[in-house]
Amino acid sequence: MRKKGRKQRPLDRDDAPLQPQSQQEQADLLSAAQEPVEGVVAASAAAAPRRKQQTKASEDDFFARQQEANQDATDGETLLYTRGLRKVYDGRAVVNGVDIEVKRGEIVGLLGPNGAGKTTSFYMIVGLVQPNGGQVFFNGLDTTAEPMYKRARLGMGYLPQEESIFRKLTVRQNILAVMETQNFTARERETQCQQLMEKFGIDHVADNLALTLSGGEKRRLTIARSLVTEPKLIMLDEPFSGVDPLAVEDIQKIILMLKSVGLAILITDHNVRETLGIVDRAYLIHEGRVLLHGTREYIVNHPLARERYLGENFSM
Repeated sequence: MRKKGRKQRPLDRDDAPLQPQSQQEQADLLSAAQEPVEGVVAASAAAAPRRKQQTKASEDDFFARQQEANQDATDGETLLYTRGLRKVYDGRAVVNGVDIEVKRGEIVGLLGPNGAGKTTSFYMIVGLVQPNGGQVFFNGLDTTAEPMYKRARLGMGYLPQEESIFRKLTVRQNILAVMETQNFTARERETQCQQLMEKFGIDHVADNLALTLSGGEKRRLTIARSLVTEPKLIMLDEPFSGVDPLAVEDIQKIILMLKSVGLAILITDHNVRETLGIVDRAYLIHEGRVLLHGTREYIVNHPLARERYLGENFSM
């Protein structure tokens, strides 16, 4: 936990482009586009930083490069935390003082019943919703008022629940299109695109249009694209929604693999068993507040969790 009184460095504000001022405006802009664009990809493309020089060992190995990017990080260091997050709609506080933390190389779940405030809390962290109170700190900076593209530049990746791929491009073209926004050579693009497709089990559909993919394949493609920008944290919104049981297992393995290379992961999902099956810790949001937080075993066995969310007969 950060020490009280520690001064946070402000983000630069003099180069911010025009941004949508409301969710409705964002939705209108996305609807007007011919193809859907993932928020973190659009943000990163708008202001993508230059990649630092890589060692020879990591030039051709995407995941070695990801580990290299995280090698200077301290194990267990808090990467993301919130303090007193609050959101009011129509005079009612749907989120009322939420504090959470996510450490480097950790998978954290954000759980709760419908209307509890977990999704609103998640959206305030990623920048889709502005809080009425409280703060969001990411990578040592106060990002509470910052637009999504600046959070993306700092390494906050976001994968929305909605389909967020270029439907009329092939799988290969989807990944290469995002790589064009980064400082890759032509050789690196081809090599690392192939590595990503193989790592995520979509190389056999490399030349298929994205619109023809199954739900699980689309999810894997979305995650693969998000890694191109080398995030430090990936926020997954309902990653297990709309995919079959075998695909769920594949996605769980992928998330655990991302953790193994040092990424922090925050998941919100209504599929509680699938989420609890892979998290290190979870927060249970109830009536706009954190009711409980702890390990999977702690949450599953706690009487309050069973009474207000899981049910008395819940089992893993």
